[in-house]
Amino acid sequence: MIVIQNIINMIPKDLKVYCIDVGQGDCLLVITPTNKKVLIDGGEGNYDKYDAGKNIVLPYLLARGITKLDYIVVSHFDSDHVGGLFAIIENLKVGKIFIGKQYESSEELKDLIKIANKKKVEIFGLESGNRLNIDRYVYFDVLFPDSKNMIPENHKNNNSLIVKLIYGEFSCLFTGDVEEIAEKKIVRKYENSNELNTDILKVAHHGSKTSTIEEFLKEAKPKVALISAGENNTFGHPNRNVLERLENTGCQIFRTDNDGEITIRVNRKGRIRIGKMLN
Repeated sequence: MIVIQNIINMIPKDLKVYCIDVGQGDCLLVITPTNKKVLIDGGEGNYDKYDAGKNIVLPYLLARGITKLDYIVVSHFDSDHVGGLFAIIENLKVGKIFIGKQYESSEELKDLIKIANKKKVEIFGLESGNRLNIDRYVYFDVLFPDSKNMIPENHKNNNSLIVKLIYGEFSCLFTGDVEEIAEKKIVRKYENSNELNTDILKVAHHGSKTSTIEEFLKEAKPKVALISAGENNTFGHPNRNVLERLENTGCQIFRTDNDGEITIRVNRKGRIRIGKMLN
């Protein structure tokens, strides 16, 4: 019986990705086959704004019995991505925090360093060419930013940390809030290399009209697009033209403003199952 149990334990479980509905912001949870937990962004929560980290993400994690995150990945330092993380770091155990190389400092970065120091959590900077091994089955390849070629225009968005999750033959590309100027640089950097090719694309900047250009989609060729946007948001996200470009690629589109939480399960053979949970 012990031998049978050991064999069962050796079979990898599914990879799970949850696109959490935090309104107008980004927050994704990755749980690997060996139960490593990675939180990518944390929704809004800075200063006097609604704290999605405190009111949505923290209760969401605790309800699932998650009291420790192995890694937190910060795509960039706009408050609708990093703001909610402060409540998470304050209330849960966190192994390590990863951020992209920064064009310049910001108040949000200073605040993150302050709370990380208080909780004795190390922060590591990443850039293109780095690889982050999560467990024996899953890793992230870092595609952007490039510290030798930083973008000064709208520098928080356009130097977003872009990581590609790899699990066997499956991949998911997380793009932060990069805009057209960054996407063009990324396409030139990886053109014809298959580095951008992905099964699932977390659409940049909530489906803003400034992102998700045709050249980028031609390289990415996603089968599924995830858009995190607030219901009836005042920004007009996701933009109609962006949706048309995604539709023209033939990919399925899921969006938190219509679908609520989006759940993705990938087994060891690469089979993808997608569900949605309306609020």
